[in-house]
Amino acid sequence: MRVAAIIVAAGRGERFGGLKQFAQVNGESITARSVRNARSVASFIVAVVPESYDGDGEGADETVCGGSQRSDSVRAGLSRCDDYDVVLVHDAARPLASPALFARVLDPVAKGASAAIPGLPVTDTVKQTMQMDDQIIVERTVAREHLVTVQTPQAFRRDVLVRAHEGNPQATDDAGLVERLGERVVVVDGERFNVKITEFADLEYVTQGVQ
Repeated sequence: MRVAAIIVAAGRGERFGGLKQFAQVNGESITARSVRNARSVASFIVAVVPESYDGDGEGADETVCGGSQRSDSVRAGLSRCDDYDVVLVHDAARPLASPALFARVLDPVAKGASAAIPGLPVTDTVKQTMQMDDQIIVERTVAREHLVTVQTPQAFRRDVLVRAHEGNPQATDDAGLVERLGERVVVVDGERFNVKITEFADLEYVTQGVQ
């Protein structure tokens, strides 16, 4: 079984105020750390970067330019993974995802599942809201027993992921596209410290968590 990984690092970082994926933590870029952790299971890694990128590849085997939307960027990376059986997709902005988590999402796919994703149980009460005049009001309380919040890395059979991206659809994560095919997506335990860097305060948290 040949495993490739796509590290999505093409974002513009508008909420962060810059290209967060190339911020330095302990002498290593956020993307380089994500590449290094993915290397624990993948024999080939492609980093999807902005058109303006002029770096050294962040440790990836290949770099490609991403698109205007996340799904476009994943497709750019996927086009370089034709020779692989399993493809992992990981957001570079989650540099604390451990090698153990990469192995955990890979395991169900190696055993025949179409896809596997890490999830955490929802512990807060969840309300569905609606706009009424100039106020946001509660429409209903959502039962949380079967809800999870989803992280990356996510693992896929390559042929399934290719089918999911046919027609160039857009989605916030690739598992959502696979779900549309009617394929089964397995949920494994995520990691609470596997935060996504969105704002500058998140970078401070990650800096404290990096050894």
